[in-house]
Amino acid sequence: MTSSVSQKRKPALMIQGTGSNVGKSVLVAGLARAFTRRGLSVQPFKPQNMSNNAAVTADGGEIGRAQALQARGAKVALSVHMNPVLLKPESDSGSQVIVQGKRFGTLRGAEFGRQKGTLIQYVMESFAEVESNADLVLVEGAGSPAEINLRSGDIANMGFAEAADVPVVLCGDIDRGGVIASLVGTHAVLESEEVKRIKSFLINKFRGEPSLFDSGVTAIEEKTGWPCNGVVPWFAQVMDLPAEDALDLSESTCRGKLKVVVPVISRIANFDDLDPLRMEADVSLEFVLPGEVLPADADVVLLPGTKSTIADLAFFRAQGWDVDLYGHVRRGGQVLGICGGYQMLGKTIADPEGVEGETGIVEGLGLLDVETVLTPHKETTEKTGLHVPSSESVTGYEIHVGRTSGPDCDRPFVDLGDHVDGAISRDGQISGCYMHGIFGSDAFRAAFLKGFGAVSQLGYEHRVERALDALADHLEQHLDLDALWEIAQSRVSDN
Repeated sequence: MTSSVSQKRKPALMIQGTGSNVGKSVLVAGLARAFTRRGLSVQPFKPQNMSNNAAVTADGGEIGRAQALQARGAKVALSVHMNPVLLKPESDSGSQVIVQGKRFGTLRGAEFGRQKGTLIQYVMESFAEVESNADLVLVEGAGSPAEINLRSGDIANMGFAEAADVPVVLCGDIDRGGVIASLVGTHAVLESEEVKRIKSFLINKFRGEPSLFDSGVTAIEEKTGWPCNGVVPWFAQVMDLPAEDALDLSESTCRGKLKVVVPVISRIANFDDLDPLRMEADVSLEFVLPGEVLPADADVVLLPGTKSTIADLAFFRAQGWDVDLYGHVRRGGQVLGICGGYQMLGKTIADPEGVEGETGIVEGLGLLDVETVLTPHKETTEKTGLHVPSSESVTGYEIHVGRTSGPDCDRPFVDLGDHVDGAISRDGQISGCYMHGIFGSDAFRAAFLKGFGAVSQLGYEHRVERALDALADHLEQHLDLDALWEIAQSRVSDN
């Protein structure tokens, strides 16, 4: 595969970080929009991602939602090749492995390490596919190249960069503190050839006047020999972009008349479902962390998606949230479950084939008269339909295993034309559906809020686009994009 890549090289640049959550995903999304506005055909790429926040491609594959945002920044259609290896944690020690959009298997950490030699073939094949459609490929690393204990067989950072011969720019996050040590320390632990592959560094998330860090930049340059590409100030509009990391779920909004409460289950998935609600001025979105109680004054309790429904149902009960939820219902509160949250609301969840682990059947929360049977087949499709109670249009996607049926399904939540999805209780108090992304539909969201006396003031898709453009402007101002383009081009000229 490596030889086929080298025969048709295109400019490419890899953004690696000194750690997780330093802003790599957002930087790549903003750079994708910035270089696209310069007239280039840009393709994002991440060799290996770990996230339960997945997007569905038009052909029914899965990729990380960060790559979906980056593709949106580049104004290109999603492809499974943009994220050829996606790890979706199912437990503390094991993950479902998605390869080129499809389930490859469930592997524990050591097993995954042994499979890296196989997976790099798919990674390089996908990179060649992405490269063939681009004037520029923007690659995002995962975690940090300083994790030298993971270097053997690495496909996420320097292992990929060397295999594909892609130059690297290293990002440090000054907001978390210790940015000089993180950059200089990374230089210290890398092999000499890896150090040479890093062509420059940048500082991200600076609060204040960037020139105040001039002496810090000088110190890093002197100790590493890498030039600085820029110091990027904190970008406040990042909150208008879809959330990628579950760490973002610690930030509640408390401003509107409608209080929506979300219990943060241990394997929460596709939580960017909640972003449009978080942006609404009339909504207070409150994330309830483990060990806390569900507030008694909630108007709606929203049970989100999960990678492991049965395990997270047990986790939900262990927090005492089932007791809180029953109290919420007795007080007349509304409940909405999405995907795994919908499955939890039923009477039973059966796993006859051990899809999530042990075979068996467990009792659900019993708030919907439905039953779920988990099946090996995974549904991964984009959807368009009508919200049945309001007759408003809704778009989204399904990404789940299992079939749900029962009397309450006779009152579906969504009509998709060829079939219906979801269920509503006889009194209309409890509802659920498999469809993710529904709150991104402005008409549906407005109807949903209106039912509680709240008013939608948001054009969600427009706001995301506006944030991507503002991010591109921000990076144009504070980074040397001409220098980054020269680095990307060096991959071609050095061949």
